[in-house]
Amino acid sequence: MPDPVRVVVADDHPVILFGAEHALLKFPGIQVVARARQSTELIKVLQTVPCDVLVTDLAMPGGQYGDGLPLIGYLRRNFPTLPIVVLTMLENAALLKRLSELGVTSVVNKADDLSHIGLAVQHVSRNIEYMSPSVRASLDTLRMNAGGKSDEVILSKRELEVVRLFVSGMTIKEISEQLNRSIKTISTQKNTAMRKLGIDRDSELFQYAQSNGLLNLSSYSTGERGDVS
Repeated sequence: MPDPVRVVVADDHPVILFGAEHALLKFPGIQVVARARQSTELIKVLQTVPCDVLVTDLAMPGGQYGDGLPLIGYLRRNFPTLPIVVLTMLENAALLKRLSELGVTSVVNKADDLSHIGLAVQHVSRNIEYMSPSVRASLDTLRMNAGGKSDEVILSKRELEVVRLFVSGMTIKEISEQLNRSIKTISTQKNTAMRKLGIDRDSELFQYAQSNGLLNLSSYSTGERGDVS
């Protein structure tokens, strides 16, 4: 009988953490060996507990190593052979593309049945890509909308600075006053950025900003290019 796949589960919400572990216990070949609530705990666990697959939430604030894409990047650099299953509520183009570039081959939407977490673990433990149904549908839609064109998502410098100021808590009116642009211009730049990112709601924009580390940036360089691909 083959050895069980040893899994570490990380999520800052106790209900999701319990639900994910309970779902994994239904798979006889999978064993949950540890759990973590934020990145400090997670890195300590990975340094001390042997595991074969990591299942981790994307938005998990409060830890020493951050969360979102910066944390995934840290994990890929320091644990390059560890397969990662990412749990998230986001499905926008820029995020999925960046996760793929970082070497993540499995993304599970929390809105899908939790059994997909176990299926994802089974797949990545054999070096096979796995996306839950909602994520797969989003990817298929993105490919169709791309029409064969590049799916690279690049925000202009002005779009990026508007997004950064908006997620920092400023209103459209306050941003227009600070940047000396009309309210209509600021609103248009924000809406254009959201359309490029495949985002429909402000709440998703905040989640995207957190996942990409934009909430941790207190200032921006006026000479930089907003490449978020």
